[in-house]
Amino acid sequence: MKGRVLIVAGSDSGGGAGIQADIKAVTAMNAFAATAITALTAQNTEGVHGVVPIEPAFIAQQIEVVLTDIGADALKTGMLHSAEVIAVVAASLKKHAPGVPLVVDPVMVAKGGHRLLLSEAEAALRDTLLPMAALITPNLPEAEVLAGFPVRNEADMRRAAERLGELGAKGVLLKGGHLEGDTVVDLLLHDGRFERFADPRIKSKHTHGTGCTLASAIAAGLAQKMSLLDAVARARSYVRQAIETAPGFGRGHGPLNHAVTVKS
Repeated sequence: MKGRVLIVAGSDSGGGAGIQADIKAVTAMNAFAATAITALTAQNTEGVHGVVPIEPAFIAQQIEVVLTDIGADALKTGMLHSAEVIAVVAASLKKHAPGVPLVVDPVMVAKGGHRLLLSEAEAALRDTLLPMAALITPNLPEAEVLAGFPVRNEADMRRAAERLGELGAKGVLLKGGHLEGDTVVDLLLHDGRFERFADPRIKSKHTHGTGCTLASAIAAGLAQKMSLLDAVARARSYVRQAIETAPGFGRGHGPLNHAVTVKS
């Protein structure tokens, strides 16, 4: 096991997304996962039924005690529900893990289109966390909020990725799963150039937690000193295989098979 990843995110009681998915994904990549939990949710495959936010000071304490003892080779943030939480997390990471690569999964819009952040929290995410990110991994609804214009095709995706780069993110992985079609295209913008990933769409409703899982698997790769391109490619392969072998649990959007072994 090599590579330490500190994940700052919310808990999913159903085990498919959030901290639970993060830990499983990082472990599947043969890296070590530590956590700072930002919120507790009562959640299953049919949706979020309740949320208990964690006090910002306690979130900061979790980050501090982990980083000053275990340390981290990469960082990943997920659900950060308020501007205050985002400010506390950003300050804690700057203080205790300067220079450690940060993967930001901007959890802003739920699968059904429901906004998960207040507008002031969206601004804090854009202005505070995004410039700290080695990589940001928005889906298309999140990219629209951050970039400020509609994203309806691949050309729009390129414009949105460039806009997020202008806002300070060093790398942008824009996930195109929300576009119609039999092919899913993701675009990675890094070092001023685009890498295009295209794969056949997997027909499955068992896709709960794909965003969390992908971002954490990438963070594990960065913790293991992989290049960003290689970390993204491995993580995408892992997520596709995890969807293809999903266990089929639940009545709604079911979880992935996080225990799948990645075939290169």
